[in-house]
Amino acid sequence: MSGMGDADGADGLWNWCVRASLEAQHVRHAVSGALQRPVATLDAPAEGAVLCDVWHVGGDFPTMIDCYLAPGDLPEATIASAVAVRLGADLLLPDDTLNPTRYVLAEPDGTLRAVHVDETETDDGTERRHVRPCTGADPACAAGPGCSRSLWKPRPSPERPAAA
Repeated sequence: MSGMGDADGADGLWNWCVRASLEAQHVRHAVSGALQRPVATLDAPAEGAVLCDVWHVGGDFPTMIDCYLAPGDLPEATIASAVAVRLGADLLLPDDTLNPTRYVLAEPDGTLRAVHVDETETDDGTERRHVRPCTGADPACAAGPGCSRSLWKPRPSPERPAAA
């Protein structure tokens, strides 16, 4: 399969949200720094640039980020981690399961770990609240494909031991 995206290695869409209310320009600058390539807005695309849309919703992760024409040769989690470090804020990105409550949390220190999040659909977009570690014992772990099948394995904690 070939197309415009194949020619320059850009082939994806990244959907993230940040636990802070941030200005769009600040977000685009962080994404550009992490990618080491230009980032443009949807209404002013530039040749070879990743297109980055930023908007706000309610909830604990109010800044929404969509990156279009994301590079296919870079791991999304690595870039998301670098963006979280640059923003100094937690960032959620989708994980590799089909469990609708499960995400990977990129923390400001660069740590990546599996979490569950409660979601509420609103007219402005999806609001995310109540982030908690994926331990394998959370009731949300029972939804969809099991969390233990993920690259991002559940991590038991003293408060939430692993399911037997």
